[in-house]
Amino acid sequence: MNLMTSRRVAASSVSVLALLVLTACGSNSTNATASSPSQSTPPAAASTPGAAGEIVGVTVTGEKGKEPTITVAQGAPKPSSLQVKDIYVGDGAEVKPSDTVTAHYTGVSLATGQVFDSSWARGKPIQFPLSGVIPGWQQGVPGMKVGGRRLLVIPADLAYGENPANGAPGGALVFVVDIVSVP
Repeated sequence: MNLMTSRRVAASSVSVLALLVLTACGSNSTNATASSPSQSTPPAAASTPGAAGEIVGVTVTGEKGKEPTITVAQGAPKPSSLQVKDIYVGDGAEVKPSDTVTAHYTGVSLATGQVFDSSWARGKPIQFPLSGVIPGWQQGVPGMKVGGRRLLVIPADLAYGENPANGAPGGALVFVVDIVSVP
C-alpha cells in the first residue's frame, strides 16, 4: 500500500469513527423527558466506573456507589419539562410508581449550583414512598432499577414552585438519585 492510499484509508476510518460517535450521541439525547410514570425508561448511559451524564448545563460525574459530583454551568437553561438521564443502569428490581424506595440522593439548585440536601452528607440512604415526594420524583424515578443512578432536572412546577413559603428550595432543581433497594 502506498503513502497516498494509506492516508485515504486513515481519513476514511476517522470519518467513519466520527459518524459513529455522532450517531451514538444523537440517539442518546441528553434532553430526554419524562411526562408520566408509565413512560419507558430513558436511554441508558455507559455504566463504567466514573461514567458521566449530562443534561444541557448540568454535568454529573462520580463512581457507582459513591457520592456524585454535580456541576451546573452558569446560566444553565431552566427546563420547561422534566429531564431525565440515566448515569448507571441498575440490574436489580425495577421501581414502580407505588413503591417505597431506599435511595441516596443529592439535590442542587439549578440557579445557584449549590447543594441544598444530600443523603450522602448524612452518611446513609433514606427510605420513603414515591407517592409522598415532589411530582418530579414521582415521574422521574419509576423505571429505575436497584443499583442505578439517574439525573433529574426538574422544573419549578414539578418541584416546590418558584418561591415556596416553607423554606424548601425554589425554582428548577437538579437531583442525582441512586436506588439502593425497593421492597
